[in-house]
Amino acid sequence: MSIVVVTGATGFLGEHLCAELVKRGHTVRALARTRSDHLIDLGCEIHRGDVLSAADLDKALPGAAAVFHLAGMVSRDPDDVSRMMRLHVEGTRAVLEAMKRHGIKRCVLASTSGTIAVSEDEAILDETHGTTEDLVAGWPYYTSKIYQERLAFDLGATLGLEIVAVNPSLLLGPGDRRLSSTGDVLRFLRGQIPTVPRGGINFVDVRDVAAATASALERGKAGERYLLGGPNWTMADFFGRLGRVARVRGPWLKLPSSVQRWGAAALEEVYRWRGKEPPVDRISAEMSEHFWWCDSTKAERELGFEARDPALTLHDTVKYLRQDLGSDL
Repeated sequence: MSIVVVTGATGFLGEHLCAELVKRGHTVRALARTRSDHLIDLGCEIHRGDVLSAADLDKALPGAAAVFHLAGMVSRDPDDVSRMMRLHVEGTRAVLEAMKRHGIKRCVLASTSGTIAVSEDEAILDETHGTTEDLVAGWPYYTSKIYQERLAFDLGATLGLEIVAVNPSLLLGPGDRRLSSTGDVLRFLRGQIPTVPRGGINFVDVRDVAAATASALERGKAGERYLLGGPNWTMADFFGRLGRVARVRGPWLKLPSSVQRWGAAALEEVYRWRGKEPPVDRISAEMSEHFWWCDSTKAERELGFEARDPALTLHDTVKYLRQDLGSDL
């Protein structure tokens, strides 16, 4: 098979994608800023570097047939907006320009369902829906990913590159060492989520997303986005099912949206003033009052995407968090 480069290879999705690509016979060059024994054990070529460095990219890309661009930062902290914009937008620009220099045409970009499928009501959205720019304006991560997608498609067309974007919903499953995606499940297990929000959630197993992302190399259509999601549940339903899987009692109190947001904002201020991390922050509270429901029919049809039983994903997520972080959860 071919040589492929994976940026952000040590992330939650990155490690699962590298394993999937190796299984399919590809030679994987992993570009990341940190070491990963897991990637070494897989037999990946490890290139320590940064996507913002042209020199690092020029060392990793020669001879590759394609790039999977996963490098990114997940944060709900407004203070991180500049870092996320620089990494997601300027980092993507640097990757595409390096691809052009080395004659690599194909790029699979990992984005998020939040650039497409977020609403204030119970809408199940697909790829025909426009970007959510106005709705997520106060949430820096999603804003930066919208700009990343726009830059990738526009610059890719200018440079004559083939850009395919995959847009997974909340990633769950085993292996999230940095808690970049499963942190809210951990807070649930610790009893740190006090109320049940009115919104809705969609989540998907990271292993199924890795398989679909690998398939996008051959089957994805240039210039297209592919939503990758699992069940569309209300937050109440999600907490109920997660509680049964984990055998813990979840929150039961429901408050009006205005009260919930005000309380989260006030709690955040108190904790920040004390120099501590708040259990619930304003942006998380706002997000949980929205519906993140999506339709993955297009990915099922064109990429062969298939989401496993969500109960298995919840079970494996809880099992990993408890084994990795202690039996007291």
